[in-house]
Amino acid sequence: MAQPQVIVIGNEKGGAGKSTLAIHIVTGLLHAGKKVAIIDLDLRQRSMERFFSNRGAWTAANQQPLPMPIVPDMGDGKALAKADEAEQLARFDAAYAQAQGVADIILIDTPGGDTALSRAAHGRADQIVTPMNDSFVDFDLLGEVDPVTLDLKKPSIYSESVWEARKHRAITEGRQVTIDWVVVTNRLAVAEARNRRRLEEKMMKLAKRVGFRVGPGLRDRVIYRELFPFGLTVADLSNDIRPVSVSLAHVAARQELRNLMQSLGLDDAQGGSLAPLDAAAA
Repeated sequence: MAQPQVIVIGNEKGGAGKSTLAIHIVTGLLHAGKKVAIIDLDLRQRSMERFFSNRGAWTAANQQPLPMPIVPDMGDGKALAKADEAEQLARFDAAYAQAQGVADIILIDTPGGDTALSRAAHGRADQIVTPMNDSFVDFDLLGEVDPVTLDLKKPSIYSESVWEARKHRAITEGRQVTIDWVVVTNRLAVAEARNRRRLEEKMMKLAKRVGFRVGPGLRDRVIYRELFPFGLTVADLSNDIRPVSVSLAHVAARQELRNLMQSLGLDDAQGGSLAPLDAAAA
């Protein structure tokens, strides 16, 4: 069996929408027929793992089969969060080894912050996907700007972490390894803003300097959040599966997901295999 592709959702700042992005990428891949294993390293919260637990409960109760990811056993997250780094890394290694044997793609959701688990995950990534709000607060993790001129001064802490991950892969595998790093603009407000234009200009300059691509994320839509309790995303909605009233906004959100998957190079998961969805007034 070929080695699975490893996608790491990473950003050392909380609140950027990592878990939201993760669950949408996973469901897009599942509907494309991929065998996906998920590892949730946010040990205390485990939003991604809880989402798919909700999904299992909802589909069973409603007798609506939907594709599910493989979830390797990481044990009790809250207990593991209190364990030392060696035990945490051993659990991660075991879960990763289990996923390697059964999955086409391993997707790892990392916590906000610099942890041993997060560094280990980044060191195994083939692709790192970093969500970022349209804010200089988020940009500060990627690059430092001059407070007077807003000129880009230097890469910042998370950019350095990705550089270390790339160096680690090159050393451990004894060859030049390219980790595809994609920064996606996430949770964007619908209205255009001058601040966003300034931010995009700095992002493009930093992208050339530290080696990432800029891709589209998901807008700040209520519909992404309202489906979470059911364990569903817009990729799951169909004429048979609609726990909420479906409108044109859901159709637009599905197109956003297609654009995201395409930007990540997951072209066969753009949405061609998604069930038909007819919009009706909410």
